[in-house]
Amino acid sequence: MMETVLITGGTGLVGKRLTSLLVEKGYKVIILSRNIDKLQHNGAVSFAKWDIDKQTIDLKALQTADYIIHLAGAGVVAKRWTESYKREILESRTKSSKLITDSLKLHSNQVKAVVSSSAIGWYGPDKTPVIPFTEDDVPAADFLGQTCVSWEESISHASESGARVCKLRTGIVLSKEGGALAEFIKPIRFGLAAILGNGNQKISWIHIDDLCRMFIYAMENNSISGSYNAVANKPVSNKELTLTLARAIKGRFFTPFYVPAFLLKLVLGGSSIEVLKSTTVNNAKIKAAGFTFLYPSVESAIGEITGKKL
Repeated sequence: MMETVLITGGTGLVGKRLTSLLVEKGYKVIILSRNIDKLQHNGAVSFAKWDIDKQTIDLKALQTADYIIHLAGAGVVAKRWTESYKREILESRTKSSKLITDSLKLHSNQVKAVVSSSAIGWYGPDKTPVIPFTEDDVPAADFLGQTCVSWEESISHASESGARVCKLRTGIVLSKEGGALAEFIKPIRFGLAAILGNGNQKISWIHIDDLCRMFIYAMENNSISGSYNAVANKPVSNKELTLTLARAIKGRFFTPFYVPAFLLKLVLGGSSIEVLKSTTVNNAKIKAAGFTFLYPSVESAIGEITGKKL
């Protein structure tokens, strides 16, 4: 019998790709959305309504689910970090988690596991000397570090209903469909490789297909619970990522230039911290749990994304 996966944040970048891979594997998918009127049901994929502010959820969808994958949350660098947007970043995660965990407690269900997105923002910037962060490291005291703590804590309550809970601390997601890479590509199309700040800051990244496969792997494997870093084998510098991408798209026909940190702060405000921050993260725990990467190196990831052999 086909099992059913309930996804929050299913219309976003990761959610769309994850839905495709789940359907390929023979799962039914129900995507929770606030506005379902314009969304098309499609065979194995259907939509159900929830409202985080009103704390309401389609009970039939919840009670049909064998698994929940929780991706919902406002984009961290989508807007300037005003106080109201910082509140939205936090509450879009914690309130959605509360709705899931409360609903699981209050209503009979067959949910075996809840796999939630988290982020490597948990760790904050690299220390000196640089020792790659592991899942046992304490959270940073800054805004994103504490947001991740509240986020993980809020979804962990699902275990009180008997569900296994796993949280994937996701790095920068590389995809041809959008996200961070789309911003890197924009100036490259015009022959300019924009290196941010001094370009030395380390980026712990993951190819979208590996991330989605990891969500499914965590969902399907009963031995996986707690927090895992969802990053590829080798973090790269901002400069290395930018130049690798430029070479793939433009060959030798591009000009590197540096975007000064002060300019980024002027344009992005507080969220500039995120594009200038160096975070080196270790992925040994998920590999020890048996997960293998299709795209372990940035060359293999960018090669797949651009269709160019590097």
